[in-house]
Amino acid sequence: MSRPKGLYLGAAVAPTGGDAVPLHVPPHHLVTHGVVLGMTGSGKTGLLMVAVEEALRARVPVIMIDVKGDLPNLLLAFPSFEAREFTPWLDGHSPPDAPPAPNLAQQLADERRNELGKWNIGPADIEAFRGNTAIRVLTPGSTAGEPLHILSALEQRARSWDADPEASRAAVSAAISLVLRLLGRDPDPARSREHVLLSVLAERRLQQGQPAELHALLDEVLEPPLERIGALDTDDFLPLKERKSLAASLNTLLASPTFSSWRQGASLDVQSWLTPRDGKTPATIISVAHLDDEERTLVLGVLLEEILAYTRSLPGTRHLRALVVFDEVYGMLPPHPANPPTKRPTVALMKQGRAFGVGVLIATQNPMDLDYRTLSNAGFWAIGRLQTDADRERVVDSLANENEEGSSAAELAARIRRLAPRWFLVRNVHATPNTILLRPRWALSFLRGPMTLGDIRRAREGTSRQG
Repeated sequence: MSRPKGLYLGAAVAPTGGDAVPLHVPPHHLVTHGVVLGMTGSGKTGLLMVAVEEALRARVPVIMIDVKGDLPNLLLAFPSFEAREFTPWLDGHSPPDAPPAPNLAQQLADERRNELGKWNIGPADIEAFRGNTAIRVLTPGSTAGEPLHILSALEQRARSWDADPEASRAAVSAAISLVLRLLGRDPDPARSREHVLLSVLAERRLQQGQPAELHALLDEVLEPPLERIGALDTDDFLPLKERKSLAASLNTLLASPTFSSWRQGASLDVQSWLTPRDGKTPATIISVAHLDDEERTLVLGVLLEEILAYTRSLPGTRHLRALVVFDEVYGMLPPHPANPPTKRPTVALMKQGRAFGVGVLIATQNPMDLDYRTLSNAGFWAIGRLQTDADRERVVDSLANENEEGSSAAELAARIRRLAPRWFLVRNVHATPNTILLRPRWALSFLRGPMTLGDIRRAREGTSRQG
């Protein structure tokens, strides 16, 4: 198929019925961000993957935050429709009553050929996608993907200190919260005296053009180069005995072989992640599915602060310069008063990113998971099947208010209630008409489901051999 004029998401039908027509969404429509909602089995992850593939085909770099393990499926855009492509990926994918592996692999290959053919997508399109895209998978705390130096905001002075000290300060604060959490100490920036001390020492070094490695901070904790912290003498703010305890804990952490994996690998350099190389559009997947809930929140808090700092360093534009995709945001962007480390930078991105050409596309199963400010800043909504009346009520009022056809909230709720799997009610404030029904196209990638660290390692090795 020829390169469509926009993101080819699938087939659109008017809510009142009629013929289906291809839906091409101009990339700049996502500058005002998007929300994908739908319960398990609604096709939400499939639509998200199609949107990512289309952004990359439109030469828009993508950063993908993977909480559940599904997004590394992007590595499985097989170059052909041969059964042998599927055979290595049947373990854990096949139901108990599935046919023998060779037969199942052939069924999956035939299904892929037939379904993509319905959307006029063939082998040449897949080859073009693979040839024009560079996919990286970063796995903080693991070497299954590329390891990520999650403390690089602290230990490696970023360029953003010169352009946007406020955003850089927030990134350092998030990194220090992660360190203190690993030490089993209070990570709250507003409450923890240890956090304040480390932040003051780190910022002093970074503003002087020096990195703030943990071993240097350890030395300064014992012998602070500052006489006062706030209005108190340093010894009154945090007595020597407590500073020695903090230094001992930092030393134990530095000596830990496990901790070393958090301080090696790729830097948190968002600019390099989004810069095309050798003519290929970059897709960077940060997979945190292997971390526990608190580690995920802290790691992603650091990451999102870095993305925000990079965004604020950009010149303004009306075009989509980059897309940040955040799948399964449950617990990461909750309503008031909850305030995890991921919330502030995500809300700020959705408020400010449009001016700099950075769009945010988030997905979740339940609209109750989202802060209302997120909903109000989204210009593109895709609503799949929702589980309860309360879920539907959460979204239909906004949809009804913006619907130019005058559909009532009750009519919209009824349409959402009748949605079949893999159908979405889409509202796009930039389009006319602005409310349609969408059936997403078939993904280029094999949507195998959540990938383990071992799966990621195998997929990367296979991609490397093919490359």
